[in-house]
Amino acid sequence: MHDYVRRILDSAVYEVATETPLERMGMLSERLGRDVFLKREDLLPVFSFKLRGAYNKIAKLSASERQRGVICASAGNHAQGVAYSARRIGVRAIIVMPTTTPSIKVKAVKRLGGEVIIFGDTFDDARLHALDLCKKDNLVFVHPYDDPDVIAGQGTIGVELLRQHSSQLAAIYVPIGGGGLAAGIASYVKFLRPEIRVIGVEPEDAASMKAAIAAGQPVPLDEVGIFADGVAVRQAGDETFRLCSTLLDEVVTVTTDEICAAIKDIFDHTRAISEPAGAVSLAGLRKHVGQLDIPGAAIAISSGANMNFDRLRHVAERAEIGERSEALLGVTIPEKPGSYRSFIRLLGDRAITEFNYRIAPGANAQIFVGVALKAGQAEKQEIIALLRNHALTVVDMTDNELAKLHVRYMVGGRVEGLMDEMLYRFEFPERPGALLRFLEGLHSDWNISLFHYRNHGSDFGRVLAGIQVPRNERPAFEQFLKELGYAHWDETGNPAYGMFLGMN
Repeated sequence: MHDYVRRILDSAVYEVATETPLERMGMLSERLGRDVFLKREDLLPVFSFKLRGAYNKIAKLSASERQRGVICASAGNHAQGVAYSARRIGVRAIIVMPTTTPSIKVKAVKRLGGEVIIFGDTFDDARLHALDLCKKDNLVFVHPYDDPDVIAGQGTIGVELLRQHSSQLAAIYVPIGGGGLAAGIASYVKFLRPEIRVIGVEPEDAASMKAAIAAGQPVPLDEVGIFADGVAVRQAGDETFRLCSTLLDEVVTVTTDEICAAIKDIFDHTRAISEPAGAVSLAGLRKHVGQLDIPGAAIAISSGANMNFDRLRHVAERAEIGERSEALLGVTIPEKPGSYRSFIRLLGDRAITEFNYRIAPGANAQIFVGVALKAGQAEKQEIIALLRNHALTVVDMTDNELAKLHVRYMVGGRVEGLMDEMLYRFEFPERPGALLRFLEGLHSDWNISLFHYRNHGSDFGRVLAGIQVPRNERPAFEQFLKELGYAHWDETGNPAYGMFLGMN
């Protein structure tokens, strides 16, 4: 610890970085009943804390080492830190990146002057290739985490935290990939303030440090999830394991949904969009802080904001579940007129976030429904009990990965022998009773044969509905739509309907 404290205080980080803000998260603090602070490492020049360790390592190289050039393997943020630092110091930088690296990070490295080589499906594949090139071309390898100078550079965050929050502090939650950030912060914080708990946080599907601590040594994971690609490391480092196993108070793990909910919290507070790895520590804080038995504030590290725009839809879909503010249910109801109205009435004024249905032969209908929750799991169990008490079969799919990723989008298909079906697209006003008003206005002999609805957080909900209306009743149906007053479009002639949903 003494050696690392000296290295941290002697760091060259502030030649390129400034002290990042520590911000109180007001809404989350009120919700959790404890002051919560966010360390804004996403505000550094490469939008990640990785600049600290990379620059400190390269700045410490001798003149002869700088002439040789540097190489690293990285899923993105370390790569940007190395490329930025090398350009600043005037050193050639080769970056090996796995094929799974988000394109935003690859483009950023190239803009910073790094020579990018795409190789392998995982970080470990890229690392082995980088080590081969390092030996072949006599380059200097800049490890993303398992290097004393890199660890010391990341440890400067610990210095800032203790200076920025001198009052009572209960815990610091730190994301772990290979462990460099956690090792650096813990080395400094535990030296000066050993009573502060330093808690590592990893994704459940990439918990390499937790596995190492359980085994007593670094061990490779059989599989590594890549949603939080910035911390998707198969095996913890030797040096980082030595430090983390001694200095960390605990390592907690979080799910993809919990990470997405944390991204939403960061956005709500900062209007900045964190990458999944950048929100891991806040996800851990949200999950674990209630277990702390000591008073004081809790800090999470917002470690990066290199998010691919095309991932936002997935994050938004999963955030509500991660916050436990939505229940996803598979419900069996009678396939007969009036069943939908009865079902919606049972839910009362609860907001329906999703509703998927396609008619099928038989006495029962299967619907996939999302319901907004105000009281978390207790309310979900109350809803399930209510539906079952009315003789409906209910399957809780809130934590069903297959349902969340795929099945919710696949409810439907063709139905043989379906007559008089019309397909309409609607915009429903997002207010209680909008769906019930639609259902109650339908004539009893107009059968709903398809229904898809998903709340996207706007003023209007987009709905696709198939309705069986006999030809002689079409004028009455048109009058119903006019009186309903909802924006609508007839999609019966749409080729997408004809190819995938309509009759053969």
